Amino acid sequence: MTTPATVPTTTPATAPLLSLTWTDDLTGRQGFLVVDRLVRGVCSGGLRMRAGCTLDEVTGLARGMSLKEALHYDPEARYVPLGGAKGGVDCDPRDPEAYGLLVRYLRAVRPYVESCWTTGEDLGLTQDVVDRAAAEAGLVSSVQAVYPLLDDEDAARRRLADAFAVEVDGIGLDELVGGCGVAESVLTALDRDGVAYAGTRVALQGLGTMGGATARFLTRAGLTVVAVADVKGTIANPAGLDVEALLAARDAHGTVDRAVLRRDDRELPGDAWLSVDAEVLVPAAVSYAIGVEEQERITARWIAEAANMPVLPEAEELLHARGVRVLPDVVANSGTNAWWWWTLFGDIGADADEAFAHTRRSMRALVELVLARAEADGTTPRAAAHAIAAQRLPAITERFGSRR
Repeated sequence: MTTPATVPTTTPATAPLLSLTWTDDLTGRQGFLVVDRLVRGVCSGGLRMRAGCTLDEVTGLARGMSLKEALHYDPEARYVPLGGAKGGVDCDPRDPEAYGLLVRYLRAVRPYVESCWTTGEDLGLTQDVVDRAAAEAGLVSSVQAVYPLLDDEDAARRRLADAFAVEVDGIGLDELVGGCGVAESVLTALDRDGVAYAGTRVALQGLGTMGGATARFLTRAGLTVVAVADVKGTIANPAGLDVEALLAARDAHGTVDRAVLRRDDRELPGDAWLSVDAEVLVPAAVSYAIGVEEQERITARWIAEAANMPVLPEAEELLHARGVRVLPDVVANSGTNAWWWWTLFGDIGADADEAFAHTRRSMRALVELVLARAEADGTTPRAAAHAIAAQRLPAITERFGSRR
């Protein structure tokens, strides 16, 4: 399997606007920041923390954020897409040194957060941890760079704070909207192919923020989750897992307490989720999870990328050749980022029903557009999404200006 340091991007190589590597004086660990593009002087992209994070990885993620922002461009909306960026820290978030390292990283990149980079939770970090570390690093907010673009900053900040306070069945709205978007991507693909929800089986890698919410929404739509993988291994049941019980038994990193498993739930090796009998696979944990060797084991018809960059390009080519369609990350998992800005700019209020309805409408329209373009062009959904973004970026640049 290709290693993260040598993973090629799926878009033409273009030098980012800014790329930096920071080395922590106390631990020698490294952190990275890549700004791919600025729109109105601002860019958007989360901050991840994982052991083995590299500059190449963060560069690819930053480019993906530019595409996600462009794909959600609506000339009639209050929300104006920003540029793309990403941050990363090479450390296991469970490491006792992780939080101190995060604070020192944010202190080091503070001028960028204050001036142009809006960031938030990503792999390994929750928003409350990012907020706490940002405050300790002397920042007003992890998204303060966007404040000058708002018509009414005080009202916008109250609206976003109120939205983050909303809970649905014990889970924060901010943790649910992304999974709602992934689930709607899957449902749209099934609808286009005339496949009934009942009887459609799903296997997920990861039951954290994105994976857990995706599992909940797909289950409530009538699909059956038959396997879930976390750091301890894969939990499987061909008759269907009790998703709500698993969600209630997660720790902060998405690891399920095995004490809640039922008698007919099976514990399998960590990579078993790839080859279980399921029509839909949802990689919702780490990047680079599916390489050439892994794709050979997959019998599913659809893969929805809830994680960023989980399917390597060479693996995706082979999957496409045998009829497995990959719903790309720049589309499928873009709902969380868009929800932040829909809320902050005032397209929606701090209301769960409104947020879910807007997310479903927007994601369904986007996925329909991408799949129709892929069918018309005879190409992959990812190539279609990139082509659509490439058409929209010049319009954004002409209207608002952009810097690379």
